[in-house]
Amino acid sequence: MSLEITEPTPVIISEERQISDTRREMVLNMGPQHPSTHGVLRVRLTLEGETITACDPVIGYLHRGVEKIGESKRYAQFTPWTDRTDYVAAPSNNLGYVLAVEKLLGIEAPERAQYWRMIMGELARIASHLVWLGTHALDIGALSMSLYCFRERELILDIFEKFCGARLTTNMMEIGGFSRPIPAGLPEMIRDFLKVFPQRQREYEDLLSANPIWLARTRGVGVIEPDVAINYGLTGACLRGSGVNYDVRKAQPYLLYDRIDFEVPLGTQGDVYDRYLVRMEEMRQSLKIIEQCLDQVPTDGPLKLAESNYVIPPHETVLTTAEDMQRHFIWVIKGFSPPKGEVYMSIEHSKGELGYYIVSDGSPVPYRLRIRTPDFVNLQSLPYLAEGAMLADVVALIGTIDIVLGSVDR
Repeated sequence: MSLEITEPTPVIISEERQISDTRREMVLNMGPQHPSTHGVLRVRLTLEGETITACDPVIGYLHRGVEKIGESKRYAQFTPWTDRTDYVAAPSNNLGYVLAVEKLLGIEAPERAQYWRMIMGELARIASHLVWLGTHALDIGALSMSLYCFRERELILDIFEKFCGARLTTNMMEIGGFSRPIPAGLPEMIRDFLKVFPQRQREYEDLLSANPIWLARTRGVGVIEPDVAINYGLTGACLRGSGVNYDVRKAQPYLLYDRIDFEVPLGTQGDVYDRYLVRMEEMRQSLKIIEQCLDQVPTDGPLKLAESNYVIPPHETVLTTAEDMQRHFIWVIKGFSPPKGEVYMSIEHSKGELGYYIVSDGSPVPYRLRIRTPDFVNLQSLPYLAEGAMLADVVALIGTIDIVLGSVDR
């Protein structure tokens, strides 16, 4: 009697599991509605035990086609859409866009308006960092931090509300300057914030900087070397945390930053903790910049360019004659037609280098409009940061990049 040896029946396993002779891996979907992904981000993790062997961030769940919308709107009409990309720092998005349009037109806002643009931009940087710190700490387990950070952020939103009537999506920057006057009492309101915030920030540091749980979850986690950070095209704290000294305000000064004395904070280890320290110091430097701007800004003088083919008359202008009304109506309905050409303008956003690329064919709407958002570029480093890390570190790694999905998936 002979025995017939047959091949064993293959084991059918799910797509989420891969079995080999030496190891067993599991594919885990984190998101796209996970609370720590800060939006509709799906992260596909390949795990061996609790160690990450591969990480694949998947975007596309939020896509609104903002750039294509910009190619169907007149130049001034698109400004509110920039608020909706990174709504955490809306004034900075406005600023990058209006500077790009002004570069295309070959115009420059008055000095007084440029100082106020810097003040509002730096306040937006602090507000953005407060949202980052509060949510980042919340992800890691420090619940109280989110309450404290949003408490101070409310003070900044009060300033925005007094300046332009809006708190989150402000639409405060305008081509050619500001058509609205500076409200009475606004400088004093900002100086009050400058007095209050340093002590509040020291409270954050007392809670976190030497906290053993915070140190265990951030030190040595998500290390990215300087050359790797450069190769990935990282900017902002993600780059400076690795010790690379690049800040658009210093490298390619815009507005009046070349008149302001401030330092660029740098890290040494390139880990999550260093990026935390860099952003904390950036808030202190922003306070320093705002104070210098308040001291230097002219108390009177124009806030907008004189009426031209490119700048809309202010809303407080009394349109008395039929000719005035017709000119205003034509501007609002048809917009202006800039010269043909292409420009790229970048600023130092709270998350890194924010750039706007505009191609004009001479019509009232852009022929092409593209946005170089920093968090989109920075997010591509997540697979590098995650490989070899633990599953529990993923929320810390996403938080340290500081993303807003409206800006990533535009």
